[in-house]
Parts: sequence; C-alpha cells; structure tokens
Amino acid sequence: MKNSMHLFDPNSQDTTDLRRAFGRFATGVTVVTVQTPDGPMGMTANSFSSVSLDPALVLWSPGIASKRHDAFAGAAQFAIHILGADQQAQADHFAANGDGFDQFDWVAGPNGSPTLNGCLATFHCDTFAVHPAGDHSIILGQVTHAAFHPEKNAPALLFEQSRYGRFSPDAG
Repeated sequence: MKNSMHLFDPNSQDTTDLRRAFGRFATGVTVVTVQTPDGPMGMTANSFSSVSLDPALVLWSPGIASKRHDAFAGAAQFAIHILGADQQAQADHFAANGDGFDQFDWVAGPNGSPTLNGCLATFHCDTFAVHPAGDHSIILGQVTHAAFHPEKNAPALLFEQSRYGRFSPDAG
C-alpha cells in the first residue's frame, strides 16, 4: 500500500505543506485585547494554551510580521477572550482589524484591558514573559482575573483546516 502523505521538507522555502499539517489540529479561537495609547486593540489568535495552575499562566503567540505584534509584545497587561460558536463575527473582525471596538459591546476590565462582553471565558493577565520563537513571539501571561459564564453552556468557536466550526459531542 502506497503512503500518500505529503511530507514537509524543512529545507524548502515553501511552508504550504507544514501549514496544512498544522491545520489538522483543531483549536479554539480567542481574541486578545490590549489598551494602547491610541485606544483599544484586538487580535484574533488560535495559539492560546493554558500553561500552569500555580502560578496561573497562559500563553499565546502573535506573528512578528503582524503590524499589531509590538503593541502586544510590549504590553504590561492584556486580556484573552474565549469565543463561542456564535461569535465568528468578532473572530473575523479582529483577524483583519485591530480597532473597531465600537462594533462590539465591551468595557475596561480589571487590569484596564478592553473586555469583550458575551465571551465564554475571559482571562485578564499581566505579562509574565515574552520569548522569541522563530517568526512568532511566545507571550506568557500571569492570570490576575478569570471569568466565565456558568449559564452560557454554548459550544466554543473552533478553527481547523482554515475553517470555523463548533464541537459536536458524540451522542453515544
């Protein structure tokens, strides 16, 4: 039987196959927000992960080529919002634009970071560390406040193979 797997060549400049392989891993979708001297800024990210309970740490990884990278990498505080399946409009908006908060219901959070209302969960963080990582930075945040809506038992917005979707539990 012939193996029809595409193989990524690390010596190649073409990262298409690597991107496709990474895309096979479904991730949740977040919007990360920060308050800047020019006003609130947001960025959609699917590179979010919990790291530690003690101390409470999370991470996310913005691309260095992003025009918004430096605002996030240099921020003292930020907030990460876990989006519900009904919040694809926010994901699309903040993937393309860092501003435009007037289109969404938000308030200043406990650390001053813009806090989008209606998300499944929100983590307010102090920047713990920023590490270079190839064409991205790894930003570690120490969680100072976390909130979730116990009554909002909606599915999370997922991203896989360049598509949005939602988790559908197995009925069995």
